[in-house]
Amino acid sequence: MYRRLVQVGIVVLWVALCAAGRAQQGADWSYEGKKGPLNWGRLDPAYKACSSGKEQSPIDIRGARLDKALQPIEFHYVSGGMTLTNTGHTVQVTPPAGSYIVVGGVRYDLVQFHFHHPGEEAVKGKLPDMSLHLVHKSADGKIVVVAVRLNEGNGNAVLAGLWPHLPKTAGATDKMTDSMSPAGLLPTDRGYWTYEGSLSAPPCTEGVLWFVFEQQVEISRDQLRAFGALYKVNSRMLQAPRGRKIEASE
Repeated sequence: MYRRLVQVGIVVLWVALCAAGRAQQGADWSYEGKKGPLNWGRLDPAYKACSSGKEQSPIDIRGARLDKALQPIEFHYVSGGMTLTNTGHTVQVTPPAGSYIVVGGVRYDLVQFHFHHPGEEAVKGKLPDMSLHLVHKSADGKIVVVAVRLNEGNGNAVLAGLWPHLPKTAGATDKMTDSMSPAGLLPTDRGYWTYEGSLSAPPCTEGVLWFVFEQQVEISRDQLRAFGALYKVNSRMLQAPRGRKIEASE
């Protein structure tokens, strides 16, 4: 009898923990249908900013003002193995600890990077084939996203190492043990546009500083198709700029 009560207790605890985990993660959402971007703000109170926010991302980059005072982003990326996770919304790559950038004298650690298909960052109305978002966080919780526009062309060596490890189903993970650096995903010219925005997926948190590289990075048709086979559409539509200032570093 005692053993039976213990077993029941374990089951109840497990159910409670699962429910708590779902609550912490927020309501399920999608890029299409009734749970798509137009309805994100209605799915969960935590997603309110998705519909009521005033500085949402992504936006169309146009009318940028040159600011010669803007400093280059300092990249300090290290090489190592990578963990790839299919989140059900994208493929997220977790790098080893130690990679960071410096912006305005502040260090932002690279937390993860992920991909969108088609791309989210438009320039004068034109969207790229894909986008890469490198997500960084400072010690006080400030988020900086560095966006790279990816377009069909020559193959990318870093993606050539990552793509064989793309997890095919939601929740699946894979590890790339070969050492690589996220720096190989960056353009050679580091000129950028910058603006204040938000996370481009729920909970659409605002106060995010965005840097969008002006130069695009090429990926092969096969690399583009491999990700598109997993995610035909996993990008948010463009958001109203609402008079936000867009600055260019060069």
